Amino acid sequence: MASSSAARPGSVTGRVQNAASTLYSDNQSLIVDIRKGFHLIKDLAVDLEKENESEKLRELDNAVIELLNALEDCKNLSSAIQSVAENYQHGPELTDFKKMFGDEISKVKANSSAHPENHPLRHQFKQAIWNVHHSGQPMPGEEHEDIVMTGTQCSLRNVSCPISGKPVAELANPVRSVECKHIYEKEAVMDYIRSKKTNARCPVAACPNILHPRKVVCDPLLLIEIEEMRTMTKQTATTEVIEDFTDLDEEEA
Repeated sequence: MASSSAARPGSVTGRVQNAASTLYSDNQSLIVDIRKGFHLIKDLAVDLEKENESEKLRELDNAVIELLNALEDCKNLSSAIQSVAENYQHGPELTDFKKMFGDEISKVKANSSAHPENHPLRHQFKQAIWNVHHSGQPMPGEEHEDIVMTGTQCSLRNVSCPISGKPVAELANPVRSVECKHIYEKEAVMDYIRSKKTNARCPVAACPNILHPRKVVCDPLLLIEIEEMRTMTKQTATTEVIEDFTDLDEEEA
């Protein structure tokens, strides 16, 4: 987690920022565990669908919704931690950090439109189950365009490295900026930073962030998010191929 201002390590502000950084890191690890748990549930659901265990599938669907609620709570907490660390100013009065966090979380929730029923991961869960017996067919109540739009949503800010041009899904060693969250191929971005010396501006158009070697990392969540993107891309590609064959059959008929 990066702070917008540099504070002396021994100062009160510095200690607050260090504590916030630790909390943020712990919370991000929890987010990683939740995402891993989702994939385990999804794999189990596919096995249950093969056995036609509809009642157990309903229970798993409820578990997914609970998991997604927990995921959003963790994301809100991460945003609140960042905001408190960036905006904290030491003063003569004691700081009520509990109130500060509560206020920041309320702000994040007020600006969020996330809902577990419509979350891309829940769609991915339902799509995986549907594909067991209906691969390539739109799910009931959804047009193909809706599936593509929802299925390809993810939290990655860019789908290709702005330096090498390689798709993010094909990067052997992906890294992400701690500050602007753009993703790069590690070797390419390190060469880029060295070539620009102290003025390595993020190569993504209109991004003002200055890149630093220590702030371009492979964070724990990145590889999971890339794997999710690969999965969603494969699902979309399968649907498109089968629909192409269907269109050909209709033209020949």
